[in-house]
Amino acid sequence: MNQYLIAANSKRGQLIFNIFRPIDLYIASGGTIATIIMFLIFKPDSMWGAIIVLLPILVCAFLVIPIPNYHNMMCVLQNIYNYYFVERQQFKWRGWCCKDEFKD
Repeated sequence: MNQYLIAANSKRGQLIFNIFRPIDLYIASGGTIATIIMFLIFKPDSMWGAIIVLLPILVCAFLVIPIPNYHNMMCVLQNIYNYYFVERQQFKWRGWCCKDEFKD
């Protein structure tokens, strides 16, 4: 017996709704609260006003949307930033080369 398909310490089991980390929910709820407050303050009367008021929730939804092969867009942007601006290292090639020679 004891033949499991998924490891007991898999990452998805530790996430909220199997999708979100706590920081993802904080960002999404912060964008929602900011949008509601902006709706109460500004009361948009044009299309551009509505877009500006909806901008916080649209940006936050873009950041926490799940995507394949990564957790969400926030992780993708963080990896891009780390690769190009923080952890960019120059490696010098030091190694050996093997030349195959066939001798009869």
